[in-house]
Amino acid sequence: MLQHSMSSSGQKEARDLNALADKYLGLSYHGLRDKDKSFNADFRLEVEDGIPKLNVVPQDIGRVLLNLTNNALCVVSETVKRRGTYGPLVVVKTLKTGNGIEIYIRDNGPGIPETVKEKIFQPFYTTKPTGKGTGLGLSLSYDIVKVHGGLIQVNSTENKGAEFTIVLPF
Repeated sequence: MLQHSMSSSGQKEARDLNALADKYLGLSYHGLRDKDKSFNADFRLEVEDGIPKLNVVPQDIGRVLLNLTNNALCVVSETVKRRGTYGPLVVVKTLKTGNGIEIYIRDNGPGIPETVKEKIFQPFYTTKPTGKGTGLGLSLSYDIVKVHGGLIQVNSTENKGAEFTIVLPF
């Protein structure tokens, strides 16, 4: 709760979002592997070359990337446990648009039901079992991206996966 009420005191710095995406995808994957040695999933980083640096609070955007990649890797891990081998995959992609930079975090897990999708950015809402999540991760991510002048969206189809899109303006 304390984290949710705190605003960042970090300063914005010009940062390479491709490098941040690479760093936090790796941290997320290896962090999950450290907790569960049996976990294995494919993950890919697809970055667009020539993306300009963006003024962001690197620790805050890193927190968003870490949260979203952790969620994606955890959902494919849980799906493997339920389904058996199915080819779990998480993709993080960057793209330059006319107005800014978009970062996509996509998984091929079970997707997010419509009834859940409308609640996932609310503080303290979680679908995780007791002790596995506070329901603050997506709410904090939403707030951080909003403070950066951007937006975060989710697109999901049940049984086909979920994709979160972070849009950050120039």
